[in-house]
Amino acid sequence: MSIELKNEYGRIDITNDVIAQVVGEAAVECYGIVGMASRHQIRDGLTDILRKENYARGVIVRNIGDETHIDMYVIIGYGTKISEVAYQVQSKVIYTLKKTFSLTVGSVNIFVQGVRVTN
Repeated sequence: MSIELKNEYGRIDITNDVIAQVVGEAAVECYGIVGMASRHQIRDGLTDILRKENYARGVIVRNIGDETHIDMYVIIGYGTKISEVAYQVQSKVIYTLKKTFSLTVGSVNIFVQGVRVTN
């Protein structure tokens, strides 16, 4: 699926993979996030942190009407307040999507897949 934006110059199609990549990079910049996790981590039994080129594997983008809904799978740093980190990620993702793509964000759901000790 993709999002179609129209302006006076023509039409722009943005795929959900591009949105997922931008969202993943925005999330990793937040304090307390160790990295992105695969959305199938529990089923696969993997506890790997995704690299930059695979951030889209840890994000689900759904378009319902004019709103975009995001599901993110993250790994949090040990000793941080999970609710505060999740709130900061939600705020950063909403801001980034509005600024970059002019999208209306309906929801940003954070799924914590693990906790890691960081240096």
